Amino acid sequence: MAPRWRWPVRPPHTITRPFSPPATAYGPGHRGVDIAADPGADVLAPADGTVSFAGVVVDRPVVSIRHADGLVSSVEPVVPTVSAGERVSVGQVIGTVAAAPRHEPDGGVHLGARLHGEYVDPALLLASLRHAVLLPLDP
Repeated sequence: MAPRWRWPVRPPHTITRPFSPPATAYGPGHRGVDIAADPGADVLAPADGTVSFAGVVVDRPVVSIRHADGLVSSVEPVVPTVSAGERVSVGQVIGTVAAAPRHEPDGGVHLGARLHGEYVDPALLLASLRHAVLLPLDP
């Protein structure tokens, strides 16, 4: 999966909790990455797309954007400044970081990504994330 998204918050970029896919569709896991950010900080569209949802899911505000090639991003907790059906451009402010729920004291934002309905590691889509390169060993 080639990098193509921008970070949903301004630098510095620190992933505080990585993607951990569940073994089964409804099993435990972490279906995205958590990124350090202060409450009130701007949240940015990771890529061009159309807002498919901007509202509350259970106890937290969420913004979901449908992108090209079957990708959907979701960022939470975000107080949205956009509405469902609105076109957004990469880097456009889509809201601000909401205060963290009590059960997540570290705060920040959670970035999720789905490709054709399947969760994928959003870190693989972030353009500026440096990936490890394995080199052959000399015998």
